[in-house]
Amino acid sequence: MTTPNGILDFISEISWDDLPPQVRLQSKLCLLDLIGVGAGGASTKLSGIIRDYCALDMSGALPMMFDGRGASASGVALAGGMTIDALDGHDGFNPAKGHAGCGVLPALYGLTQELIDVTGQEFLLCLTLGYELACRTALAQHASVPDYHTSGAWVAVAVAGIAARLMRLDRAQTAHAMGIAEYHGPRSQMMRCIDHPTMLKDGSGWGAMCGVAAARLAAAGFTGAPALTLGTDHWQDLGDRWLICQQYFKPYPVCRWAQAPIAAVLDLQQRHGFASQDITDLHIVSFHESVRLGTKQVTTTEEAQYSTSFPCALALVHGTILPEHVADAALNHPEVQRLSSILTMGEDASANSAFPNRRMARAEITLASGGHLQSDWFEPEWDPTAPPSQEDLKRKFFSYAGPALGLARSQAIHHAVETLDHGSNAQPLLDLLAQPIS
Repeated sequence: MTTPNGILDFISEISWDDLPPQVRLQSKLCLLDLIGVGAGGASTKLSGIIRDYCALDMSGALPMMFDGRGASASGVALAGGMTIDALDGHDGFNPAKGHAGCGVLPALYGLTQELIDVTGQEFLLCLTLGYELACRTALAQHASVPDYHTSGAWVAVAVAGIAARLMRLDRAQTAHAMGIAEYHGPRSQMMRCIDHPTMLKDGSGWGAMCGVAAARLAAAGFTGAPALTLGTDHWQDLGDRWLICQQYFKPYPVCRWAQAPIAAVLDLQQRHGFASQDITDLHIVSFHESVRLGTKQVTTTEEAQYSTSFPCALALVHGTILPEHVADAALNHPEVQRLSSILTMGEDASANSAFPNRRMARAEITLASGGHLQSDWFEPEWDPTAPPSQEDLKRKFFSYAGPALGLARSQAIHHAVETLDHGSNAQPLLDLLAQPIS
């Protein structure tokens, strides 16, 4: 078993040359996807509030993502994590029921700007390392407690680890940083936000902030109890099995638990050719957590993203779901609201037992003509077993970033990500991300 000391050695000694080619490619795909989702999320009310708060109460000289105003490194991490999380379109890890990159990227972004001389390869390496630390910590933490807590709890530990590497802390300081982050990481109850969709989201920004603060405290001599998660058996294949390659991507900017139902209703519509107005009854059978996404008549983008019925209705009306469809200004579409209001949901024992590694759903639709249609079982698209192509993710990036940033800036970001591992410095990409939304 990899020991805690072995993990600390791995954090400080891993190099870009140690990464297999597919891992290097995946790091750029994850980075591009996170940036696109963050660009889309920057226009939300949630992002505006958190960036205003960080500029005022966590002031500093480091420009926040998609804002340009200055904040501290911890403030940049908080604002960026919650901005990405504001639009629920980012990647995730099925066994952890949560998201690593959402918190890792903004923390890395802020720390890299502070240190100035970080190469593109080191930036991508630290992003990859963040996924590995976060996902393994998640598995260890979820096994230690019965409640389902948010991603911020385990992202905090990962961020402390990569921050310690970037800050060149020694082994003892790194251990203290990760211990501080584990102790103070936000083990908030995820299902509370599922039952009551609000701006709390998945705790990723709070975890990113906590991880940065923990490393800075450790550098100053602050001590923390050992991180218990580093002493579990979830680290045995660290460096051999790369969990960044086990991430799913989202074709739609809503909770992953709603994506199998979306696939099921779209399949029925595409195969049978009916219009949304032809539907008189709509029933989804899925797993318990998907059924808990129960908000039907939504009034905010958070309710729209943490719902099963509303996204299914959006898909049936628009044929897809884009960021503009879950924006606050677009929620009063009468046909979407009608379909969402008539949708009912039920649990299935086999779907429950397959969760969280699989998220299964099927749809039943009744038409005004009297026809009754039933889909096969579906799982979300873009799972790691059937991942999106590079072209799929490129199209997604431009559909999210383009409306927010404009085509020229989006193209520049795409090029900067594509060539990041060939540049001597990551700063050109960071400068593109720092500019405010026009």
